[in-house]
Amino acid sequence: MPRIDIGDAEIRYESRGDGPPLMLVPGLGGSGSFWENQIDEFAAHFRVITHDHRGAGRSTHSRIAYSVDQMAADTLKLMDGLGIEAAHYAGHSTGGAIGQIIAQDAGHRLKSLVLSATWPGQDAYFNRCFEMRKLVLQTCGVLDYARISAINLWPAWWIAENDEDLSRENRAQAADHAPVEVMASRIDAIMAFDRRARMSEISVPTLVIVARDDVVTPTHMSDELASGIPGARYTVLERGGHYVPVVLPEDYNPPVLDFLLAQHGL
Repeated sequence: MPRIDIGDAEIRYESRGDGPPLMLVPGLGGSGSFWENQIDEFAAHFRVITHDHRGAGRSTHSRIAYSVDQMAADTLKLMDGLGIEAAHYAGHSTGGAIGQIIAQDAGHRLKSLVLSATWPGQDAYFNRCFEMRKLVLQTCGVLDYARISAINLWPAWWIAENDEDLSRENRAQAADHAPVEVMASRIDAIMAFDRRARMSEISVPTLVIVARDDVVTPTHMSDELASGIPGARYTVLERGGHYVPVVLPEDYNPPVLDFLLAQHGL
């Protein structure tokens, strides 16, 4: 897979389709493959770019103090390397936090913004969840971290129906992962993120979307985003959990694609 040198790291990316550019940016796991159930459908209309975050997947596993601002800077450097001045942008969870920073600090680089299962800033619930996940990672190891994270990432009904597949995925995650110190620093980064005070500065057309049964970034966080961003469109899906783009793409893709096409006049 192609990689771009952004100066102090290499970012692995994929590009598919020939339309206007659309950045699909994943969450804390950082793997562009998260979007596999969206890429083909969206690439019929857009040039879809996915990438692995620095510190995840096949991008450089830099030993730095990670921050969401740094992740946003990496994303803009990737766009620069690909010759993209401005793009449509859909960010899931941490990808949505990255999108908020770009929209607030470099809004001219975005044509539209999809904030998928994300949050404007941490609260006590969010911090408790990620403090415990970090503790398990550091004391029990990556396999137990993957297993306990899955309980929140996937909806309960899906886990009950797909336990064997999920167990295989957890083992694969444990066999191929970034250094624990890098993973822990990335958790610290999202726990430090808070752009509540600047929500009203987002002026690009924005869609906020979340599943009602999401327990990682519950609906009260999307409520806050939708009410704080001027003119934001808001869609709440009935189920699918935090990983709704993976679990129920047939429910997730239509409202996201309709929004993106409307912004580009297609």
